[in-house]
Amino acid sequence: MAELQPIRVALEALLTDVHHLGAECVPLDAAAGRVLADAITAQVDVPPFDNSAMDGYALRASDAGKWLPISQRIAAGSPAVPLVEGSCARIFTGGEIPPGADCVVMQERVESDGKRALIPADIPVGDNVRRQGRDVCRGDLLLNIGDRLEAAALGHLAGQGVTQVSVRCRPRVALLSTGDEIIDPGTPLKPGQLYNSNRPMLKRLLENFGAEVVQLVSVPDDYAQTVALLTQAATAADVVVSTGGVSVGEEDHVKAALESLGQLDMWKLAIRPGKPLALGRLLREDGSNARFVGLPGNPVSGFVGAWLFLRPLMGALLGCPTLSALPALTATANFTTSTGPRQHYMRVALRFSEEGIIADAFEDQNSGVLSSCINAHALAVIDPHQQVEKGAAIRCLWLQH
Repeated sequence: MAELQPIRVALEALLTDVHHLGAECVPLDAAAGRVLADAITAQVDVPPFDNSAMDGYALRASDAGKWLPISQRIAAGSPAVPLVEGSCARIFTGGEIPPGADCVVMQERVESDGKRALIPADIPVGDNVRRQGRDVCRGDLLLNIGDRLEAAALGHLAGQGVTQVSVRCRPRVALLSTGDEIIDPGTPLKPGQLYNSNRPMLKRLLENFGAEVVQLVSVPDDYAQTVALLTQAATAADVVVSTGGVSVGEEDHVKAALESLGQLDMWKLAIRPGKPLALGRLLREDGSNARFVGLPGNPVSGFVGAWLFLRPLMGALLGCPTLSALPALTATANFTTSTGPRQHYMRVALRFSEEGIIADAFEDQNSGVLSSCINAHALAVIDPHQQVEKGAAIRCLWLQH
């Protein structure tokens, strides 16, 4: 019997010779979640001019503590003129600080008759002024290669007037579901059949990981059809992901089909859940290959396997460091458990308290209990042959989308 391999060895096999995909230019409003292919340098200062942080009165700090005539009114978007000496300007949030003014006093602290304003004393220079370039200066590195364009990054680019951005091409993924017993929702169940819960779950996870799912294929329990459908998938996609069919049963044809079409890099891992997981490559007619990840059919095994293997694979193909490894944190176990020869990835919910981070394990950790994944914040990593008592410090992998 082949020795079970640790996840570290499996990840090395999975990520060997993985190269970044090409780039494409997309409109900024279509770039959410995409990964930058080029570094971006700021072209303008942000903010582009000194402006007021609130509604109030702009003045010279040296003139504070007396009545001042109001010499101009400055709304956001309107140009300011130099401040008349010994006067103040009525100004609104975002309005340009007039040349000569060096502070703003909020309107709540000012008494005004409409023509004059009584300014309180001791207003410091720079008070309530947002200086030009406070956020970004022209020439600064705005975003780096491999950065993922989420909400703040998109706003950052829009603040520079960017309308088009160069991003990595999304990895194309073919998602195959094996087994005659697996049917799609919408069809009445017959005895012995199950609805396909893996397909929508994995499609959503893959898209969150930056992939484009280009094929959804049902594979019957037939060797010849398995070979044909894997061949088609390898032609259409950069990565082929299957669920089920990688165990040792008579109707599990995926492993044998993979070996006939390419190479099997890894099979059977020392992890729980997800021992029957296959990693390899499918050769194409042109000599190139598509990466292959064969996940177990049990839905929890597929969920955990996606986070541990599909996420870093997508990160490598996209050149995105934040996808390469799940962030780890230390928590206090609010449960007891013991492990055998395999590393256990337990679904846990996290509580943040004054005493620190508390990890609550879901009671039923069976690989068929998908409900344990719905409210799971992290995977608690329990090493082989370990006894964990309540109160012990444990390492958790944060399930960060």
